[in-house]
Amino acid sequence: MAYIRGASYVLGEREVGYADIRDLPKLAASFGLVPDSRLWGWGTIRATRRDLSDLAAESARATLKAAGVEPSSVDALVLCSTRIPGPSDDHGVFMANMLTGADLGDIPFYGQGVNRCVNLLAGLDLARAFVISGRYRRVLVVTVDAVAEGGAPMSQFALFSDGAASCLVAADPGDDDSYEMLGCATAQDTATMDSGSQISSDLARVVNDKLLTPLGRKLADVTALMHLNLFKPLLVMKERQAGFHLDQLYLGNIFRIGHCFAADPLINLVDRVALGHVGQGQYCLLVASVPGSRAGILLKRVR
Repeated sequence: MAYIRGASYVLGEREVGYADIRDLPKLAASFGLVPDSRLWGWGTIRATRRDLSDLAAESARATLKAAGVEPSSVDALVLCSTRIPGPSDDHGVFMANMLTGADLGDIPFYGQGVNRCVNLLAGLDLARAFVISGRYRRVLVVTVDAVAEGGAPMSQFALFSDGAASCLVAADPGDDDSYEMLGCATAQDTATMDSGSQISSDLARVVNDKLLTPLGRKLADVTALMHLNLFKPLLVMKERQAGFHLDQLYLGNIFRIGHCFAADPLINLVDRVALGHVGQGQYCLLVASVPGSRAGILLKRVR
């Protein structure tokens, strides 16, 4: 078995209101979006001037503290990111800074970078496989991303925030908040992986079936869906089409922080547990969708 422990996150230090985003009306028009903040759920985003290795290390330290484990007990690291700044020649220094910043030492590390905003769930799937196989007992999974310098914090799907999120995937549940990883599943459609395609609710239904049917469970057994913080009408439409009900969704973080790349499912897990949305013994789903791809991880809260 494998468990998620110590879920934590760190956001960019600067809060930016949607109205202060440079060229927002022009950006919205380029994506065919009516500039109506109430419709889309525009609120605030978070931006950083810090090095991403610092954000990643801070989140990692918070995870280890929350899980009550020493850095020396971590066997491996999986780092998930859509874009590590600089050329590949600099990636070694980036990882060295991140590892030393989290007091992790010379442990093996693995990079997850081509799954776009599904990167974190792909990394968690990999970490679970490591733990279940017996290769490692404790794997730290960290995702970190920021809007490129000079880039726009907007796409046709979301407003973007900078930040990091992390958790420990372990063979033991520990004494802290922990979640048994009951299954991981993915679905792909190579014909629609280009950025101009739409997010598919059909792929979401495939993932639901892969996760729930073998366990004799249904969507109604899922207390909470930990989804990406995409624009409100898009998120609601796609997840409702996938079979979820409104009371399984959480829209508050769309307004509060926007879309923090792949980190959203862990961010929403942390926040919804703090709000009392997921109790001991209840099921929740971490999910992420991008054009042509969907991933999901079914969790049961142990403590």
